[in-house]
Amino acid sequence: MQFDIKLHQNDLPDEIRLDDKKSLAIDSEFSGLNINRDKLYLVQISSGNNDAHIIQLNRENYNAPNLKKLLVNKDIKKIFHFARADMTFIKKYLNVKVENVDCTKIMSKIARSYSDRHGLKDLVKEFLGIEISKQFQSTDFGGELTEKQLKYCATDVIYLHKIYSNLKQILIRESRNKLYEDAIKYIHTRVELDLASFTEDIWSH
Repeated sequence: MQFDIKLHQNDLPDEIRLDDKKSLAIDSEFSGLNINRDKLYLVQISSGNNDAHIIQLNRENYNAPNLKKLLVNKDIKKIFHFARADMTFIKKYLNVKVENVDCTKIMSKIARSYSDRHGLKDLVKEFLGIEISKQFQSTDFGGELTEKQLKYCATDVIYLHKIYSNLKQILIRESRNKLYEDAIKYIHTRVELDLASFTEDIWSH
């Protein structure tokens, strides 16, 4: 399968218009998973047409007005896998609240009760029959990116639309879609809790 992968510095260029899309798949790469220590490096976007726009952010000022405008657009559905982490880093560094969010990891946990494997790699294999590599998951995305790193970043968003569609069908079939919709409403509160360092399960005893 041929991917159309484009790398952009600092922001999405003015000439690339994605604000007419009904949905966008979004992912990001960090220097680590500690929100109090680590930085947001990249944001990846796909319209679902085998395309990936990879934005390498300016970590001096995180000035990315075109990207921010897309993220806060309530008319565009944003499909994440593990939205909690991406949205927490985006909120801290880009200082925006991502609107109209879906999360395929949460969808999978509610829809696929027949499995305890909810990683992106597992979902791509089950629904698309494609094996993707996570070899470059733990590499440095802060410097000059290699072709293999760019392809890895692209695979994190290119398949999300199809995965979302498959999971949505299961949720509806199993009468769990309302449960998922109620659960995803909590995502913004979960992000605020993470930013306030309440990372544990607050519902536990």
